[in-house]
Formats: sequence, structure tokens, C-alpha cells
Amino acid sequence: MRGKFAFMVAGTHSGCGKTTLTLALLASLRGRGLHVQPFKVGPDFIDPGFHHLVSGRESRNLDGWMLGRRYSQNLFEQRLKDARGAVVEGVMGLFDGFDGRSEWGSSGEMAKWLNIPVLLVVDARSMARSAAALVHGFQTFDQNLSFAGVLFNRVGSAGHLRYLEEALQSVEGSLPVLGGIPRDAEVTLPERHLGLVTAQETVLTEDWMRRLAALVEEHVDLDELLKRCAWKGLPEGFPESAHESPLDRGERNAPFELLQGEREVAPSGIPLAVARDAAFCFYYPDNLELLESFGARILFFSPLAGEPVPSAACGVYLGGGYPELYARELSRQTGFLETLRKAAADGMPVYAECGGLMVLGRFIETLEKVSCTMAGILPFGTRMLSRRKALGYTEVLLREPCLLGHPGMILRGHEFHYSEIADSEEAASVRKAYEVRKRTHAPARMEGYAVGSVLASYIHLHWGSVPQAAASFVARCRAFRHRQ
Repeated sequence: MRGKFAFMVAGTHSGCGKTTLTLALLASLRGRGLHVQPFKVGPDFIDPGFHHLVSGRESRNLDGWMLGRRYSQNLFEQRLKDARGAVVEGVMGLFDGFDGRSEWGSSGEMAKWLNIPVLLVVDARSMARSAAALVHGFQTFDQNLSFAGVLFNRVGSAGHLRYLEEALQSVEGSLPVLGGIPRDAEVTLPERHLGLVTAQETVLTEDWMRRLAALVEEHVDLDELLKRCAWKGLPEGFPESAHESPLDRGERNAPFELLQGEREVAPSGIPLAVARDAAFCFYYPDNLELLESFGARILFFSPLAGEPVPSAACGVYLGGGYPELYARELSRQTGFLETLRKAAADGMPVYAECGGLMVLGRFIETLEKVSCTMAGILPFGTRMLSRRKALGYTEVLLREPCLLGHPGMILRGHEFHYSEIADSEEAASVRKAYEVRKRTHAPARMEGYAVGSVLASYIHLHWGSVPQAAASFVARCRAFRHRQ
């Protein structure tokens, strides 16, 4: 095989096994000595972490709604330069996206933008000839989408797979069956009420990854798959769409086209403390790179390990994660909490998302109704719920000047959390910088809690949507250093 290859692993629906199969394919390709760049469609932090552990390369998010076509295409092309190929894991079902009327934000849209074929994953449990009708519907739904073939998952037996192959062969022009994975619970990723366990919490042993690779080598025609997925480059030209990101509407496409005049990188950089451990693990790599592009020098530290905010820091970034699982430990890390309080009291820029917001509050109440004291920088606490509180794409309009920019700026991200603010009256008294607009017909709400130099929100923003947000944050950190 010569040249580069690229394909998308997409499913008929969520839960069909595409994440485990993507990891198996990555493990098998790495076992053959191929350097493969993984990607994930959609706003996801957990799957890319597993991609990284299995492939050895940092996975990146692609998103038609949050980031748009140009950003996604440029990111894909840049990351593929020093790799032999790319494996892109889709999101939800192949055609599921921002709404029910269009392909906006879907895996199918992204596959066309990147000019790559789809390996369609079909859950074969309790299914026989009906599989042919299902595959035919996916194959013909969008004539502009190309497919490499079908991979059946959770196949009951060799006879079951032959039955499925016969069913597809009975339909003229149907997709080829490139494999059938038998039921194998041993390679299933563990789950919890918040979704998959994170890569930071899981030890992926060499034996586990060998079993993953063996599944593909034994049950998938990998050579045929790669033959069908030779990458021919990005498509030339693209019709304008009403569904565009802020970048696609003509704003500059950082980090690939940073304007030199805006890229003021100090010799030593502006030191920015970023909490990173099992409690704070949800960061888009692009966000960190954008901060560095605008002059930040990232200082990682672990609150769970008892590390305080680094003394050299001129700003703090608390990402999301699962602080509620470590609430007792965090409440005992007085060095971290005290230095965080001092940073906020000194006027140091502090930006927090979701789990970071929870730690900035007065307390976290766990599902067991245990209240664990937190930093108390925000005047309210948060409590965990047994049911999901929020999920979905979110657009933010800045209504007030804040760490991320000026009124009128629009940023995009998503929400996914099982907690809520416990003190609604206290929260109502806090200045709010965001007008939050959901994809549904729900009315806009005010959020983005701004207290002094602190900005906290439940929303995970991807600054690739508007890179000026990263520039603004670094500028605030630079101004703090000058004041000091």
C-alpha cells in the first residue's frame, strides 16, 4: 500500500460499538507499524483520550457546528502531514447533527468535507436479513457520501455472519461486508452514570490492546479496507452554506493563519497555570495551543496531588472533569484552595469551565448528600443529580466585557453535566457576562458568572470558534503581570 489512507468509523446509532471498534482499528494499525492520526467528530473529551493511549498520537476534535468547514479541513490536513493515515471516529448516528432538518454538525457532513469514505458499523444483535434494508437506507440516503463498506458488530456466530453477508449480497449494488466482530465483553470500555470512564482513570494494559488488535486482524479484512480508503486530498471548492461557523463567515482561521501582529510571544511567555489530573481533564488541545500561540507558557499542576497554584502564574485555567468523584480529596487540598483564593483576591485572571466552576463554588454536594467545602470564590455551591441536567450544543453571546473578550463576540461550545447550582438566590446576585442560546427553541438565559477577575461557566467552549477569546485571556494575564 502506498500513499496515505483515511476513513471514518460511523455508526447507525449511538451505542453500536464504534468507539471500541475505532480503538481496535487503531491498535491493529499501530501493531503493523503505521503512524495513524486519530480524530473525533463532535464535542467529546473522553474518546480522544482513549485514541491517544491506543494510537500514541494526540487525537483532535472536528466539528461542523462549533468549528466549521475551513477550520476542520485545515486541522485535518495539518495533523495528517506526518502520519501515514487517519482514522476519524464519528458521533452518534451517521446523519445525526445539530437539528433534524439538515446535516449540520453530522459525521456524514464531516466525511464529505474531508473527502473520506465511511466504514459503517452496524449492531447485528437480533438482526438478520433486515440488516440489508438498514444498510441500503444508509447507503442511499445521501448520494454524495462515499462508503468503504460495512462492519458488523456483536455477531452471534460464524453462521450469523454468513446470513448477514447473504442478505447484503441479495441487494444489487450493496456495500461489501469487511468484517464481523463477535460479542466480546472483555474489550468493552467501562461506563458510569456520566458516560465512559476517562483515559486518565483507566490503565490500558498491553494485553488489553493486543486483544483489541487481534479482533481486527482475525475478523476484519483490514487490507481491503485500506485499499478502499486511499486519501485523494481535500475536495476542491465547496458551495456556500447557510450553516456556517463564525470562522466560515470570513473571520480569520487561527491557529493556522494567525496574524503576525497579534502573535506577541514574550521570550519566556506569560505563565498560565492549567490544572490537569483525573479531576481536571477536559481540555481541547486546540485551546491550549491557541493560548500558547498568543504568548502563554502553560504550567500544568495537579490539585489532587496537593500542588498549589504555581507561584509564577499570571492566570489560572480550571477545565472540566469529574471533581465530584474526588470532592473529599479536593476539599483537603488546602494548599491548592488557599492559593486559588489568593489568586482571585489579587485580581489574577481565573477562567473555569463546568468542573472548574464547581470547585470555585462554596461546596460540592455529592450523590451521597455529603457536602465538601471548595474554594468559596463564587457565592454558591453545586449539587450532583442522579439524572443529567444539560446536554447539547451551546452558543454564547458576550453581553458584558470579560476575560474572553468584548460585548458582541459569539463563541460556540457545548454543555454536559449532572450537577446544578444549589443556591439560586446567591447565583442570581452574581454578574453574568454570557447570553446563552441553545439549539432548541428554549429561551436564552444569562450565564457566565463574573466575580472580579474570575469567569466561570458550565459551558465547555472551543476557542477555535473564535480564537480572539484565547488572545483576550492571555492579554488579561499579561496585564496582570505588568501590574505586579
